Amino acid sequence: MVQVTESCINTMRTETMCNSDSNWFDGLEGDLNEGTAAPESKSLNGMFETASDAARYIRAGKATITLVSMKSGKRFTYKITAAKDQETGKITDTLFVGLLTGADNNTSYSYMGRISRDVFWAGRKVPKPSDVSKDAPSTVAFSWAWRQLLQGKLPEQLEVWHEGSCGRCGRKLTVPESIKSGFGPECINKIGGLA
Repeated sequence: MVQVTESCINTMRTETMCNSDSNWFDGLEGDLNEGTAAPESKSLNGMFETASDAARYIRAGKATITLVSMKSGKRFTYKITAAKDQETGKITDTLFVGLLTGADNNTSYSYMGRISRDVFWAGRKVPKPSDVSKDAPSTVAFSWAWRQLLQGKLPEQLEVWHEGSCGRCGRKLTVPESIKSGFGPECINKIGGLA
């Protein structure tokens, strides 16, 4: 643990550090002396910058994304989970898509459709009362966005955000590079590394 004394603070102000462990204060001397802002850091948000990154995250099996229309300001949150074979319990290539319809961000999702072989299929053969309609704006928005992402397009009027959890294992992301990609360091290697 580094102890900060009055002499250490004075030393920091003159850009000399008290010991090698106090690098945490690098760049702050300008803030302390002149009241100027520290250099801008990279944003630690979960907004995807490319269509391929967003599509890869959605395909990972435990993705939660929010689509935001920059035109209308509307947003929809979806949970995309890998289906499991009922007999073997093994994960399949099919993904279920649910829409956030309630206050609980973990459990309030209603079935909206599935992605199979990269095709989004809205609804199901025998709809349940709690399912999201094929004609609902949220369904139409997801279908449109998914087609755009598959074509390698991330339209200017669309933002795709992840919730800050790994798209493959679901763990919370804390490392800036992981937050940017949407995958933890182990999972990114298991899905084929960075594109």
